[in-house]
Amino acid sequence: MNEGSAHEASDAPSPWVVRFAPLVASGARVLDLASGGGRHARFFAARRARVVAVDRDPAALASLAAVPGIDARVVDLEKGDWPFPGERFDAIVAVHYLHRALFPLLLAALAADGVVLYETFAAGNAAYGRPSNPDFLLTPGELLEFARSTLTVVAFEQGVVNDERPAVIQRLAAVGRGRPWPPPLA
Repeated sequence: MNEGSAHEASDAPSPWVVRFAPLVASGARVLDLASGGGRHARFFAARRARVVAVDRDPAALASLAAVPGIDARVVDLEKGDWPFPGERFDAIVAVHYLHRALFPLLLAALAADGVVLYETFAAGNAAYGRPSNPDFLLTPGELLEFARSTLTVVAFEQGVVNDERPAVIQRLAAVGRGRPWPPPLA
């Protein structure tokens, strides 16, 4: 987990997630990791996705209990067994969360034509605040390495951004190799 607050003050979804959300079809099954108050879960549910929002903080998830299309689950992804053995998701979303041990499990849980939208802090972020512990910061190109073996990278960014506050981040949008990319022209 990232040091400091894992939950963002903003209720608005990440601009990165919004930009690549059209890759996720209506009715898709979406896994929102470290969902917190559910800004991304709400966003995808409003787009008619079936969202599984997970977080270790029951208070953070409480507001999602009555939201149609969201299955909010209190899960500590860093302890115990993977809570989704054998399950597949059409999209996996992770923003401001890093637990490297999950990388192979996420790839295994992604549908062959699924979408990964990942955005989190990277090395160099200490100059701007927390997180500053290297355990919670991606190394240069780490998300590309995560995706390289089984996904097709649609977009990748690495560097300083000012979306919510200045920070050093990496962002990845990738699709499973079961999806033709680029998509065929209609």
